[in-house]
Amino acid sequence: MWDRFLRACRREPVDVTPVWFMRQAGRYMAEYRAIREKYKLLEICRTPELAVEVTLQPVRALGVDAAILFADILLPIEPMGVAFDFAAGEGPVIERPVTDAAAVDRLRLFDPEEGLGHVLAAVRSLRAELDNKTPLIGFAGAPFTLASYLIEGGKSSNYAETKRLMYNEPKVWNALLEKLAEVVRRYLVAQIAAGAHAVQLFDSWVGQLAPNDYAAYVQPHVRHILSGLGESGVPVIHFGTGTATLLELQRDAGGSVLGVDWRVPLDQARARLGNGVAVQGNLDPLLLQAPRELLAARVDEVLERAGKLPGHIFNLGHGILPETSPDAVKFVVDRVHANSSR
Repeated sequence: MWDRFLRACRREPVDVTPVWFMRQAGRYMAEYRAIREKYKLLEICRTPELAVEVTLQPVRALGVDAAILFADILLPIEPMGVAFDFAAGEGPVIERPVTDAAAVDRLRLFDPEEGLGHVLAAVRSLRAELDNKTPLIGFAGAPFTLASYLIEGGKSSNYAETKRLMYNEPKVWNALLEKLAEVVRRYLVAQIAAGAHAVQLFDSWVGQLAPNDYAAYVQPHVRHILSGLGESGVPVIHFGTGTATLLELQRDAGGSVLGVDWRVPLDQARARLGNGVAVQGNLDPLLLQAPRELLAARVDEVLERAGKLPGHIFNLGHGILPETSPDAVKFVVDRVHANSSR
């Protein structure tokens, strides 16, 4: 059943639980490492033929039920006017962090076809390559996570500068998130128009916020994105990590599927969220490096806690780590399919 992932997103019956993985294309695969020996990460993202090849590698190797576009969540900030690169071992580095009203004013809104045409070209090529045999997921970073990178200048352990701006300069903060939210909304709409069967909004760092701060400073901007996408008819996955206290607020912000990480048992999450939204998750990525017996038991536990109601997509609570064995990933795919057969 080629569309079992899409059916699960819509909370429709499926033959087996669909499974895909965040970062299912990446450094744990020898095929990807071979490409990275020749090209930098941003070169792959900016070259449609390379992005297509990398996206397809895990589909061929693992038998996953969905492909996810190979790109980076920071790609939209460059056409907004913010240069960045990846430093070896350090992740993304923003050349000029956005820390005041003048910097926010300089940020540009843009047409995705002009600013990110290479990404949309990859989506169109992937749609043709997959030929309705495997659904394609597009994605973008959410406003809080993008703002955190822009303000901190890269990764952060405590998001101190981000929160200082949020608390002390709320007008500047809201102006920044309004621009980011509109850019992301346009970008996801363009990916859907180019052929993405579903899209995921990544709010990887939003778990750093207390519920009242999320509701006041972030939720309205996320709702701006997700309310518009609902009209497209494609499934929209709303993902974050460390969000045990935010699940209901995220549900209310929008999306047809809510990502749940390993810190919340899936049955508890489903009870809290109700039957109006599907759930995705929620294996700890490090369990892929655990002894096989323990990995098998934890996979089975996720399936058991998901219950018999439709509307579950098996995934990790975050992305596959580079040290992971591809054999372990394939083992999970096969076990999920075998042990969830209807």
